[in-house]
Amino acid sequence: MEIKINNLETIGEAARQFADNIGRARVFAFYGKMGAGKTTFIKAVCRCLGVEDVITSPTFAIVNEYTSDTTGDTIYHFDFYRIKKLDEVYDMGYEEYFYGRGLCFIEWPELVESLLPDDAVKVTITEAGDGTRTVSF
Repeated sequence: MEIKINNLETIGEAARQFADNIGRARVFAFYGKMGAGKTTFIKAVCRCLGVEDVITSPTFAIVNEYTSDTTGDTIYHFDFYRIKKLDEVYDMGYEEYFYGRGLCFIEWPELVESLLPDDAVKVTITEAGDGTRTVSF
């Protein structure tokens, strides 16, 4: 599936389309260049899923945990950009997240691909020259 984001004003609509098509998947690996909009899109998806807390980038924390105020579901937002060794991911107990009951949205999954579940959904965000983005999954 492909979702087009024309500008920041339409990101909520794109996030709703994505959220409506999650299905039973639990782990989503977001690929895209620096500045492609991974964090911004994940924040919008979390909003669509009922997160009312302040949603921030987990760049330094590695993982942020949120709870949907509408469903009670747990959502984990990872940013593995600063991971230097897989041992860091082992030490944080990745199995509890990736194989647990919560939703996992992962930025920079290239660094932990060998640990991702086989059924992880690959999400690619690409930016066109005119600034529009395409979300493919």
